[in-house]
Amino acid sequence: MLLALVMLSGCGTGTGKEILVDGSSTVFPISQAVAEEFRKVRPDVQVPVGISGTGGGMKRFVTGGIDVADASRRMKESEREEAVANGIEFTEFTVAYDGLSIVVNSSNNFVTCLTTGELKSIWEPGSKLKNWNQVRDGFPDKPLRLYGPDTDSGTFDYFTRAINGEEDASRSDYTASSDDNVLVQGVSGDPGSIGYFGFAYYTENREILNVLGVDDGAGCIRPSITTINNGSYSPLSRPMFIYVNNASLEHEYVQAFVRFYLNNAAELAEEVGYVGLPDSEYQSQLDELN
Repeated sequence: MLLALVMLSGCGTGTGKEILVDGSSTVFPISQAVAEEFRKVRPDVQVPVGISGTGGGMKRFVTGGIDVADASRRMKESEREEAVANGIEFTEFTVAYDGLSIVVNSSNNFVTCLTTGELKSIWEPGSKLKNWNQVRDGFPDKPLRLYGPDTDSGTFDYFTRAINGEEDASRSDYTASSDDNVLVQGVSGDPGSIGYFGFAYYTENREILNVLGVDDGAGCIRPSITTINNGSYSPLSRPMFIYVNNASLEHEYVQAFVRFYLNNAAELAEEVGYVGLPDSEYQSQLDELN
């Protein structure tokens, strides 16, 4: 009898229904939360969520390797062309807003805000800044060490375009990772550090990090639910996306997952530290899905 129960239990998990999700580490907390909640209503469907960065996820998506790509930027024209060449038709959905956050070590008590010009002087290609006193007169004589996403990251693409004026234009002598949790640990353990990543990773670690305001000429604005939502946290507020392979939508359970995502993204985005869209924007995307 025991053997029969074990065999029946094994059969219960072998449904073959799996939705492969990969891509942005910034979007990961939302997709992971959605996947966990979806499993509660559809235990017959497995939804593994990977973190290979927006670029890494797109490389798999445009060749048909995954069903859903998490992206913290819009798909590049070169990626669209590759998808078309491979016969991949897809649909883009906006799921939430993020405020890309500039963070320093919690022991840092001399800087609360940087201008976009100062951020550019730190991160631009060829920058030789290696000490805080080179960033602004009055800052201490303290080594400056940098942490940020790797070049496969959509956050890297967005930040370099917004701050340095050109996508992918960045100094290379910094500690890079596709995993934002690695960057959190780096900044929190290094008194002279500065780094950047999605707002959710700051809110989850606010006890061990300080977040800076950003001044783009209109005054110093810190990222928050309010400033991200109203766009005043500029130029680092941004939308986040999922891309869905249309062929995957031929499966009922993939349709159900995407519909569940859009119906619950607002609440789950704010639970993990992002900002949900207005209800009307989710509804228009549900209409498109239907």
